Parts: sequence; structure tokens; C-alpha cells
Amino acid sequence: MVRATFLVCRSRLVKKHAHIALESLLSRASTDALAEPAPKGDELETILSAVMRAPDHGKLRPWRLLVVQGDARVKLAEKIVASMKRLDPEPDQKKMDKRYKRFSTMPMTIVLGMHLRPDDKKIPLIEQELAVGAAGMNLLNALHAAGYGAVWVSGEVTYDPVLAAELGFLAPHALAGFFFVGTPEKEDREPKRRSVMPYVVDWTGGPVSFEADKD
Repeated sequence: MVRATFLVCRSRLVKKHAHIALESLLSRASTDALAEPAPKGDELETILSAVMRAPDHGKLRPWRLLVVQGDARVKLAEKIVASMKRLDPEPDQKKMDKRYKRFSTMPMTIVLGMHLRPDDKKIPLIEQELAVGAAGMNLLNALHAAGYGAVWVSGEVTYDPVLAAELGFLAPHALAGFFFVGTPEKEDREPKRRSVMPYVVDWTGGPVSFEADKD
């Protein structure tokens, strides 16, 4: 009787925790309205550890993370602007100023890099890149679950091989984007959750069409 009661209580507790975890996933939204503090110490290490749970065919662990904070933010912002000038002979000054301000003032930026092995005979390159993408999503979810806000940004500079090399990702390695991290400045209303059903069909053996593609 005691064991049966224990198992029932344990089952209810597991379901409660599962419900909380699911609600966290369903309530996540990106935001760049961020202020101090950003995570640090053991809490930051725990959050970053979420990338290690990303699906990873071959256990190549192709993700790499650079944590940028303090004075290093200005150095990164300078490299971002230099990249913009390198990629565009006539860069938009307002756009450069905006990028510089964002990268130099965000509480924390996490650079997501890809440590790729294009010659791997077992794991296709696309699967390695997908694993990095999954790691990035795990990072966003972990930040949200811990009470922080974040946004994953890319842009043309992400695909600049010179910038990638300057940050330690010499080709064939590359960048996957930048995560601005901090505490949300205000409690924004949760964006309306769109129904997933227009993107889902029950497959019965033949070609399919999706409601979402009929617009």
C-alpha cells in the first residue's frame, strides 16, 4: 500500500514537472530589450550545458561557444563594423551605428561557432550544421527556463569568413550567429501562439499538401 501510494505521488510529480517544462517551451519568445544582469558563474555554466543535449549524430559535438562580456563587447562591435565595411564598399552608416551600439552594449553576447568536419565519411556536413542549430535552440530554451531573455541574430557578417577566422573559426569552420543575452527590461505580452495544425498532416502514403502553403 505504501509503495503504491509512493508510485502514484511520484507519477503526479513527474507529470507536473513535465507540464512546467512544456509550458516553458511554449512560452519562449525572442527579445532584444535586455538589461543587466546576464547569467554568470555556475548558473551560466548550467545554461550553457544545455547545448550538450542537442541531437548529435556521431557525437562530433560541432558547436563552440564564445562568451563576450565587459570590455570585450566593444572589441566585438569593432570587428562587426569592420566586417560590414569589408562586405559592402558603401555600407549604410546608420546600420553600422546600430550594429555597433547593439554589440557594444548588450549585457552579454554568446557567439555560436561551428567546428565542422566536411571530410567526415560517416556524418554529412548538413547533419553537423543541423546539430549546431539544435544546440542553439537548446541554448535559447535554457536561457528562457532560467528566467533570462535572448535573441539569436545573424546577418551578412555571420557568413564573413574573415570575421569567423578573427574569432577563431578558420575555414572550414564557421559562425552560426550571435545570441544577445540579458534580463528582459519589461514583461512583454506573450506573442499569440499560432496553431501548428496548418503545418501538420497525417501521411497515408502519397504526396501531401499543407494548409500553410495555400496562402
